[in-house]
Formats: sequence, C-alpha cells, structure tokens
Amino acid sequence: MKYFAYGSNMDVAQMDDRCPGAPVQANAKLNDFRFVINSRGVASIVDAPGSVVHGVLWEISPADERTLDRYEGVREGLYSKTTVTVETGVGIVDDVLTYTATDSNAGPSRSGYQEKIVAAARSHELPSGYIEELEGWTNLA
Repeated sequence: MKYFAYGSNMDVAQMDDRCPGAPVQANAKLNDFRFVINSRGVASIVDAPGSVVHGVLWEISPADERTLDRYEGVREGLYSKTTVTVETGVGIVDDVLTYTATDSNAGPSRSGYQEKIVAAARSHELPSGYIEELEGWTNLA
C-alpha cells in the first residue's frame, strides 16, 4: 500500500521507528490542498484549489498501517484516513493513503515539531519555495 506523508512522517528515522523496513518510493505532490498546522499544533492538509502539498510516498504493509493509525490517533478521532491521488516524477499514483486532522483550525506548531518537518523536507530535497512555506509555520510558534 502507498502512504503519502507530508508532516513529521517524512522523517526517515521516525518512520524507521514506526514502520521498520518501509521504503521510501518517491517524492510526491498532492494538488489542490494546502499544508496547515492546526490548533493542536500538528500538521494537516486542507482543500485549497490551486495549492500544492509536497511530501514523501512510502510503501507500507497492513501492519504498518495499523501502527500509523495508532500514532495518528484514528480511533480517538484526532485524524481520519483518506485516499488521495498524488503525482511523482514518473506519473500519477491513485488510491494513496494519507491522514487528515479532524481539527483544521490554524494554530502554532508544537515546540520542535515544525523544525523536524522542515529538516525532513530538506533531506528529501523538496522544492525550496515549499520549504520556505513550511518555515513560515515555524515562525508562528
């Protein structure tokens, strides 16, 4: 199964801890959405025609999905699972799992959280303009 990470799960060390052995497939972008930090201080995406969210496409197992469900708080209603279509350097990928926070109200990032996302974005060499957009959330903390 393909999983699109746009927040702290772009971090290779974090994903290695949560989903050992899950390989990165490619950098990817999700069109018509925008990255946000919500009032709980964590990442989400919201509908935004014309905007783009950049992230990382992972290959995960059913066990990995269950682990991510726990970390994302699906049962508690903190995040919900959805499928999206993303674009990679080699084409379109349909039916990709991602998580969206149930709280979409903007807020400041938790301490150190946004810096981790920015560092992961840099390590995956996401577009510089997008990294600057992510850094803008860090300045709100």
